Amino acid sequence: MQAAEILGKLVGFRSVVGLPNDDAVSWIRGYLESHGIAVDVLPGPEGDRSNIFATIGPKEAHGYILSGHMDVVPATEAGWTSDPFILRAEGGRLYGRRGTTDMKGFLAAGLAAVPKLAAMPLRRPLHLAFSYDEEAGCRGVPHMIARMPELCRQPLGAIIGEPSGMRAIRAHKGKAAARLTVRGRSGHSSRPDQGLNAIHGVAGVLTQAVAEAVRLAGGPFEHVFEPPYSSLQIGTVKGGQAVNIIPDSCEVELEARAISGVDPAELLTPVRKIAEALTALGFEVEWHELSAYPALSLEPHAPLAALLEALTGREPLPAVSYGTEGGLFQRAGIDAIICGPGDIGRAHKADEYILIDELMACQAMIEALGAHCIA
Repeated sequence: MQAAEILGKLVGFRSVVGLPNDDAVSWIRGYLESHGIAVDVLPGPEGDRSNIFATIGPKEAHGYILSGHMDVVPATEAGWTSDPFILRAEGGRLYGRRGTTDMKGFLAAGLAAVPKLAAMPLRRPLHLAFSYDEEAGCRGVPHMIARMPELCRQPLGAIIGEPSGMRAIRAHKGKAAARLTVRGRSGHSSRPDQGLNAIHGVAGVLTQAVAEAVRLAGGPFEHVFEPPYSSLQIGTVKGGQAVNIIPDSCEVELEARAISGVDPAELLTPVRKIAEALTALGFEVEWHELSAYPALSLEPHAPLAALLEALTGREPLPAVSYGTEGGLFQRAGIDAIICGPGDIGRAHKADEYILIDELMACQAMIEALGAHCIA
C-alpha cells in the first residue's frame, strides 16, 4: 500500500484522545502481521485503549525507535469543508482532515516503508512505537516505555515523528497542567455571612499564579526557546451561577512550561500550596494533575543528531515551542529527536492537511534509516 492510501485508512479511524482505539490498533496490527512483523499490543490501565510496539529486524541488537501517537484532538471547531475523518486529495495536498499532520502522516509513512524494511538484511532493528492519548499530555507512552526492557534491547535513539517539516529538532520545553476545584457554600448574596464564596477563595490563588508567572519571566534563561524562560499561565476559570447567588464552587485550569533541567510540576507547587491552605478557611480543595512530561534536550553533537542530519541533509534546529513524547524517552535513558512530515501550524485546525511530497520525503528518510541499519 502507498503512504497516501494508508493515511486514508488511519484518518478514517476516529481515534480521538481519551476514547477507545481498538479499531485503529487492530488494523495496524493486521497490516504489520501481513508483512511478517511480530506485534505487541500493550493495553493501558484504562482498559479500552492500547499502545503498539513492533520490531523489524533482530530483537537482540540495539536499534532505533520510530515513535508516533495514534490519537487526534476532537474535530469540533467550525470551518471544516468536508468530513474531518475522510481523506480528500486536492492537488498536492491530502486534506485528511483530522490527524493528517498531527500525526498520522508519520505513522502512514512508517507503515508504507515496512515492506522494504522487512526485506532488508538489518543488523540493527527498527521499532515502531505507536502510543495513545498523547494529546492528553502523553498519558499512554509511559506505560509502553515501562515495558520496553522486555520488548527490546536498549535503543540507540528514538525519532519522534511530530510535524517538523522533515527538519530534525533537538529540544522542547517540559509541561505540567493541573485542574484546581474549590468548593465553598452557596446562599443568597444578601447574606454573605451565611455562605462561603468559592470565587473569592480562588482569588488569592490566581494572584499567586500571576506572581509566579512574573517571577519566571526573570529567568533562568535558555535562549534556544521562545520565550527563553519557563512560564506559567491560567487557562480557564469557571464558577458561579448568577450575580445574586454566592458561588459554591470554582474551577481553575493552569499550566507550566519549563526549560531544560526544570521540573514543570514543581513550578506549580507555590500555587498549589496557596490553594491547599484554603482548607483552613472551610473550603474543600481538590488538585488534579492533568498532564506532565519533561523537557527534551539533545546535545548538538549527539550521535542521533548527526544521524538525522545525514538522513535529512539539513542541520537539526535547536528547539521548538510545542511538546512531544521525546522528553519521556530521554528520561528513560533513550536519546530522542523530533523529525516528521507536515507543519505544526496546520495542526489542531479545520481542514488540516499534509503534502504528498512530505509523506514521500518521510518514507524515504525511514527507508534510508533502514539502509543505515544494514551497515
